Amino acid sequence: MSLRLSTVILPYRRWHEDGRAAWQRAEELGFHTAYTYDHLSWRTFRDGPWFGALPTLTAAAAVTGRIRLGTLVTSPNFRHPVTLAKELISLDDISGGRITLGIGAGGSGFDATALGQEPWTPRERADRFGEFVPLLDRLLREDVVSHAGTFYSADEVRNIPGCVQRPRLPFAVAATGPRGLRLAARHGQAWVTTGDSKVNSAGTPAESLAAVGRQVDRLGEMCGEIGRDPAELEKSLLTGFTPDRPLDSVDAFVDFAGSHRDRGITEIVLHAPVPGSVFDYQEAVFEEIATEALAQLG
Repeated sequence: MSLRLSTVILPYRRWHEDGRAAWQRAEELGFHTAYTYDHLSWRTFRDGPWFGALPTLTAAAAVTGRIRLGTLVTSPNFRHPVTLAKELISLDDISGGRITLGIGAGGSGFDATALGQEPWTPRERADRFGEFVPLLDRLLREDVVSHAGTFYSADEVRNIPGCVQRPRLPFAVAATGPRGLRLAARHGQAWVTTGDSKVNSAGTPAESLAAVGRQVDRLGEMCGEIGRDPAELEKSLLTGFTPDRPLDSVDAFVDFAGSHRDRGITEIVLHAPVPGSVFDYQEAVFEEIATEALAQLG
């Protein structure tokens, strides 16, 4: 089974200082996709520079030509399907059809209250996500959409000419629970995990690997329920949250990537180094992994 290697570039750099160069460098290094977080702010970065995901991806599309681009992930916390669809169709057009939408139910962090609302419970987030994804799917596929839902409405919304990618740009659905995995199975072209949060906080690398394997198996079961071949879905692991340390060295990454490939992961996503943060990796090791590690996997 082949393995793809992608990266996340956090949107904290000023574009005309070193932001542009980061995206161009990701393309030079040969990454399959360069993603960015779609947050209003994020954890320890909250009091520092942080730019919008979709304008950043638009700028990145203009200065690259081959690498795929995307969010990892967008959520209903501050997005509405109608306005998001229009922006995505525009971005897909500008990029020449190189956009993947990473999408998840969202969490209880800063984005959850930024618009003045009370944070939703896990059940409420799942309920909204369950309506958000199918409506967004329709908005990106159909020229005219009307929908009267519990949380979201659309009144004769036009999205002409639609996506460059047909029937729409791909969804990478981040999910670990049964409702989210069913959405990934039904609507996703990819599925995204950061591992098992309980294992990540106190478990070992071996326990984490086993947990990711169980998630892959559950996704396969959800695909089986609707008669879909799970091999149709990319299975992406966003690193940086499991107990492993795959960016310590090329050898460490090769061992990590090989074991996760054997459990069904088809894409591994690495955070580009951010000095002074939880992603403070050695730039030289990161670039060596990007250019040499996949060849060592065989």
